[in-house]
Amino acid sequence: MQDIASIISAVRAQRPLVHNITNYVVMNFSANALLAFGASPAMVHAPEEVEDFVAISSSLVVNIGTLDSRWVESMKLAAAKASALKKPWVLDPVGVGATRFRLATSQALLALKPAIVRGNAAEIITLAGASGGASKGVDSLAASSEAIGAARALARSSGAVVVATGENDIATDGERVFSIAGGSAQMTLVTGTGCCLSATVAATAAVASDPLSAAVAACAVYKVAAERAASEANAPGSLAVAFLDALHEFQPDDYARLARIETL
Repeated sequence: MQDIASIISAVRAQRPLVHNITNYVVMNFSANALLAFGASPAMVHAPEEVEDFVAISSSLVVNIGTLDSRWVESMKLAAAKASALKKPWVLDPVGVGATRFRLATSQALLALKPAIVRGNAAEIITLAGASGGASKGVDSLAASSEAIGAARALARSSGAVVVATGENDIATDGERVFSIAGGSAQMTLVTGTGCCLSATVAATAAVASDPLSAAVAACAVYKVAAERAASEANAPGSLAVAFLDALHEFQPDDYARLARIETL
């Protein structure tokens, strides 16, 4: 495993260009989070240009939060291009269990070989085809600890690193399993924090030596930043601002020291 500090330092030194095909709700927050983290964001969605933009980007994140047929076309074109160019891309199957359209789209995208799949517990369980992936819209009713088996199975069947986020984040390549503790329950009161994590994972994937190290590093950064933000804010609005500040003000060695990562 590559150490967290070196990955964070590489993001700041290289400022990777992260191409986001993401939902309406989180575009602004995701772009600001990437900028605060040290990466360079771009939100490019038109099918006429996504392949060209993937070619000049460092990594890609595909988030199905606000689907429509034209965006699905863009997602498939961009994902296929990223895989052909061997650029890391992250699939965020938002609310995959809510509708047949979301499930079919997520399965089609999974076949295009993402480097990392990042979702909440219910999303990972559903995408793995396991039982127990109950959800309320796009929110999981399952704990991340309940998704460990499904995450391992999905990683083995897809070849992707799989991240199931929640109170503790779980990251696995199908063999090794890491649990990342920390964060704050208040983060669930700010919309799009999970989507922003997927964008952050795409930023670390652009510079890390392997997808599992990238996923663990991004989750650890997120947990520490959320804890710091929650210690300074007392309401969701101020928490969102404090979180962006925490991402911006971090020092790589501090984050590596404060991260709580356990091998399961």
